[in-house]
Amino acid sequence: ITLQFVLGRNIDAAALDVQSAISRAQRQMPIEMTVPPSFRKVNPADAPVLLLTLQGGEVPLSRLNDTAALVISPALSRVPGVAQVLTYGEQQYAVRIHLDPDRAAALGMGFDDAQKAIAAANTNTPVGLLSGPRQQLTLRANDQLSNAEAFANLVVGGRNGAPIRLSDIATVEDGVANARIAAWNGRDRALILAVQRQPDANTVEVVDGVRRALPALQAALPPGATLGVMLDRSVSIRAAVHDVQESLAIAVGLVVLVIFIFLRRATATIIPAVAVPVSLAVTLGLMYVFGYGIDNITLLGLTLAVGLVVDDAIVVLENAMRHMEEGMPPMQAAVVGSREIAFTVVSITASLIAVFLPILLMGGVVGRVFNAFAATVSLAVLASCLVSLTLTPLMASRLRPHGKEGAFARGLERGFGAVERGYAWLLDRALRFRLVVWVAFAGTLVLAGWLAVAIPKGFFPVEDTGLLSVSTEGPQDISFDDMATRQTRVAELIAASPYVAKVTHNIGTSAGGGQAMNQGRMFVELKPRAERP
Repeated sequence: ITLQFVLGRNIDAAALDVQSAISRAQRQMPIEMTVPPSFRKVNPADAPVLLLTLQGGEVPLSRLNDTAALVISPALSRVPGVAQVLTYGEQQYAVRIHLDPDRAAALGMGFDDAQKAIAAANTNTPVGLLSGPRQQLTLRANDQLSNAEAFANLVVGGRNGAPIRLSDIATVEDGVANARIAAWNGRDRALILAVQRQPDANTVEVVDGVRRALPALQAALPPGATLGVMLDRSVSIRAAVHDVQESLAIAVGLVVLVIFIFLRRATATIIPAVAVPVSLAVTLGLMYVFGYGIDNITLLGLTLAVGLVVDDAIVVLENAMRHMEEGMPPMQAAVVGSREIAFTVVSITASLIAVFLPILLMGGVVGRVFNAFAATVSLAVLASCLVSLTLTPLMASRLRPHGKEGAFARGLERGFGAVERGYAWLLDRALRFRLVVWVAFAGTLVLAGWLAVAIPKGFFPVEDTGLLSVSTEGPQDISFDDMATRQTRVAELIAASPYVAKVTHNIGTSAGGGQAMNQGRMFVELKPRAERP
């Protein structure tokens, strides 16, 4: 059962309500229900942040399963940010008893008699009491049977004064509790440990914490067993953040270059160039105050804000330089220019924030995702307004009047003149052939409408993370062996691709944790992006 709460609900308080509801319903549960209901506070839509493979040559999977349940899972669950550790292909140890009806009938034993004898011999109840005048002690005996050999020698009845042992009427062997669950790492059987993070945890920090714990866990494994990392979601996140950082650096560089080309003065270019990092630094401080972190969404907002935070500084600087070119001293020009343009700067800031206000106030899951984006851009615009009305006039007051322009500045001016003449020529032709312009305008409208329908749409753009999750489903009446054969065949076909690095797959466990023998799942890790299309 998956419970989904409203977005404003405190999840810890909701967990207490769920626990209370389970406790109230406990009295209505059937007595045959051996495992009481429980709940997990986790997002079922979250994919594992890390997949670990546990396998070991000659070491039985049942022994590795005990190690995973008693050592690895508890240790990883204590890592900050880890919600739970799921085991795919679980192989819990069990003794399997196959009764032979012919041999049991020949010895006069019924199946129910054998079952009762097995259950009675394997109970963990006191065997008696020792009572004295001052103390009473309970006697217990550690006589539980723990392996197939012990069960085989169990006496389940008698005939003509001779004992009937379980091995006389049944085949007893070591096995697993559910033989219709399996997982593979490539072609070898293994246990797949899926580490899921808490909803508010940072994926990179969780992965780093788990990786730091792996060497100690490897030392605790049985000889010959190995614990490896198959899938790491933090790799794609680190790459995405690195790409955004590169885009941010390129954006800052292009903004400064454009400013230099049009101002044609290195000293004047420094002023708006300084406004960019200072505004971004103030933005980061405001983000910290309001509880926003650094992620792909906020980095997207910062990248977009690079082109916005410089606008106010340019407006203030241009107005101050206009007064300087008219002969006003730099200090007076900075004061007068900033005073004249202050209302305009505030108006620009207010209009930009108004554009992002609908996104900032958007509700639902989409609003939760893009709220940080709108907040980041709005805070950046506010920071740029503050910087442009304080730091920019201060730096402009230290400028010197224009000297004689060099050859580079004169060349740029000639280029601007050529662009202006070309624009005038094009505008003249457009006014002369108005019908052509209107036809082109109508064509662009039609093309824009068609593209709006034809372009793929989605909540998020499709991103190449190098990871694939594949689900398989067989017929409802398929046997375990046939499903395992087909699943292995599909995994081999995928692994045969030259662009695939690793494939792990399992059958018998659905995504929600329930058991469905006709369902399977695969995790495919692709090779690095440089080695594939």
